[in-house]
Amino acid sequence: MSKINIGFIGAGAIGNVHLSTFSKLSDEVSLRGITDYSLGLAEQKAAEYSVEKVYSDVDSLLLDPLIDAVIIGVPNKWHASITIAALKAGKHVLVEKPMGINSEDAKAIVRVQRETGKIVMVGHQMRWQWQVRQIEEQVSKGALGNIYHAKAGWYRRKGIPGWGSWFTRKEDAGGGPLIDIGVHMLDLALYLMGNPKPVSVYGATYAEFGPKKKGIGNWGTPNWDGYYDVEDLATALIKMDNGSILSLEVSWAVHMDTNNDPFIHLMGSNGGAAINSHTAKILTEQFDSAIDIELTKTDDIEDRILLSEHFIECIRENKQPITSAMSGLTNNLILDAIYESSETGHEVLLNWDI
Repeated sequence: MSKINIGFIGAGAIGNVHLSTFSKLSDEVSLRGITDYSLGLAEQKAAEYSVEKVYSDVDSLLLDPLIDAVIIGVPNKWHASITIAALKAGKHVLVEKPMGINSEDAKAIVRVQRETGKIVMVGHQMRWQWQVRQIEEQVSKGALGNIYHAKAGWYRRKGIPGWGSWFTRKEDAGGGPLIDIGVHMLDLALYLMGNPKPVSVYGATYAEFGPKKKGIGNWGTPNWDGYYDVEDLATALIKMDNGSILSLEVSWAVHMDTNNDPFIHLMGSNGGAAINSHTAKILTEQFDSAIDIELTKTDDIEDRILLSEHFIECIRENKQPITSAMSGLTNNLILDAIYESSETGHEVLLNWDI
């Protein structure tokens, strides 16, 4: 089969990750083009990864009729506008998380995706980690029974990224750790719960570190002339239409005994499951005794390789990815509701009207 021509929009840290990954799939794809706000950086990455052409701007790249699909790795506030422009230009899209800076942007993407029939996939690479793949297989088999409660989170003790940069500005990022790392845990938990439909949210957010320039991590480049107007901790209870509940907790900075490890706990009628970045286990009962079944890693395939291969497969077979535009919208609806609930102090019902 002919190769799929890929265009890269964004040559920064996350763009570089995608460039590195897709360059390993040379039998499937051709790295056709790249653009970035910093043209020099785009030229540097083009030379490093043998990308065919550097474009002066996004519009020029999208006008190239040879490009079949684009990878969008830019600050959150540009996700929706570039995704929509790419879809209207006839391109398939792999966009970094969150799909939109808010649910209105996400709904706009869903509408255009339905109109164009093109693929939209959200870059939630954690779904392809070996622990998640193995637990999802057991969930699909019904090994856990009815999953009625889940707890997911990611506590970073000292990890505020790029203080003063777009990471810590609500206008550019949409929020703090909730929309940065919380969206990963939210997405994973809903996926492993079997994708129940969320209906209401009660949440709270706090900013106790960032405004004081405390809790600074080592990711991103600080801009000390910038500002910090997002949360550094968020917590929420999310209720589903089947009665199940998801508890979500995330932080960039917190005075807590934590190993900075993401976690998910699933609680089912026949068994439970526990996942972190290193281990996975099934929790059940046998002969009136509690039994823990440790799962073992069976392959060394990179999660981002599997994500990228899935994107290619969806394009070739014209099928919806497991991290589809609707999954992106689901996440955005919940994120918005958590922020709204924190402001109002009340439960928020989700509005699914598109």
